[in-house]
Amino acid sequence: MTAPDPVRTSLGRLVAALLVSQTGFYVGVLVPLQLLLTLRLTSIAGDDAASAFGIVTGFGALVALVFNPVAGRISDLTTLRFGRRRTWILTGALAGAVALLALGSTTSVWQVVLLWCAVQALFNFQYAASNALVADQVPAGRRGGVSGLIGMTIAVGPLGGLALVNGFEAGSALQWLAIAAVAALGGVLAVLLLRDTPAKRDNPTDGRGILLRAFWISPRRHPAFGWAWLVRFLITCAYASSTYHAFYLLQRFDVAEAEVGSTVLQLSLITVVMLVGSSVVAGYLSDAIRRQKPFIVFAGVVAAAALVMLAFAPSLPVVYLATGMLGVGTGAFFAIDLAMCVRVLPSDVDAGRDLAIINIANSLPQSVVPFVAPLLLAIGSYTALFGFLAILGLLGAAAVLRVPEVGQEHDESGRTAPITRHDAVGKAAHLGRIPA
Repeated sequence: MTAPDPVRTSLGRLVAALLVSQTGFYVGVLVPLQLLLTLRLTSIAGDDAASAFGIVTGFGALVALVFNPVAGRISDLTTLRFGRRRTWILTGALAGAVALLALGSTTSVWQVVLLWCAVQALFNFQYAASNALVADQVPAGRRGGVSGLIGMTIAVGPLGGLALVNGFEAGSALQWLAIAAVAALGGVLAVLLLRDTPAKRDNPTDGRGILLRAFWISPRRHPAFGWAWLVRFLITCAYASSTYHAFYLLQRFDVAEAEVGSTVLQLSLITVVMLVGSSVVAGYLSDAIRRQKPFIVFAGVVAAAALVMLAFAPSLPVVYLATGMLGVGTGAFFAIDLAMCVRVLPSDVDAGRDLAIINIANSLPQSVVPFVAPLLLAIGSYTALFGFLAILGLLGAAAVLRVPEVGQEHDESGRTAPITRHDAVGKAAHLGRIPA
């Protein structure tokens, strides 16, 4: 099988494409999680909305868990002339936007479950392909800074989305239309900016066993990869607390339903301000000092402290303070985590598949937390829920100590993840087609 010579996108265009793609993704996925699903289910299910929310988000996250690695593997093997990453960024964004539109007209919980699963499946094609571009085309020495910029989108996207939907009637179909348009636009702009090539495979049997090979990398053979996966899972569980902010405000502080949207927007604004600063600073500091683990430890500890504050918050001002702390920790974590995960990938040529397996650690908390939340809320309300998530944040901070630091991937005396064929710069040159 032959393919055109590989091409690369200039770093400026590549970063812009990643920013708009990831922003569109987070608008399409996180704005519903933070607000719109709560409003929709409250309208449909009434007093049972919290339980219905757990069912909807739990099943959606399970679908994301399945589709993210499959999408990554399919992206690696795509031979369409449009490009292996561009194809799925555009397809995922446009098809996901259609599913969001349909969600605005649902009248029963089962419809919400079905369509939310479709949203998760489709947008994960976009997400897997976007993340793979970091391994494909970003030079190794620039990944911390680039990851820091990309990390901002997890807060900037939802903030802009929340501000947009608050301009429409609460719970209306127009809110869903607005975020669907933004999500679609992000995908379109990204593919216009990107240069990409089809997959080139010399072995025609490479596509066999795609499903089985999409889900597994042995942690015994690649322990650094396994530890990085665990770190992302544990700390992402801690930050998954934000999906319960709307219910938390409604139930603990008796915030009126008509005001909960604006309150969530205020909390998101605080998060963005703190996240942007910490993300950029942490990303570039990490590149400068060539260390990553201290920033992850900091993120896990700060998340735990903020969650303890939320667990016992006596008033909304304390909630605002804790949310600001979560923003600082989130920024530091997402600035470094992606760069760290790319650094310990086991394979040069299967970056989409490998990163998609890492991304299971993003999707799984969205399933685990909603499934365990009803039990924890029944045991000890939000004190038990946030306390449990704080423990997971601390465990994540401890687990990162087992991941090799920058430059230690090849140290046979302490190596925990083999890197195939190339050193850090050479690997970036091979993947990104950047002269070594």
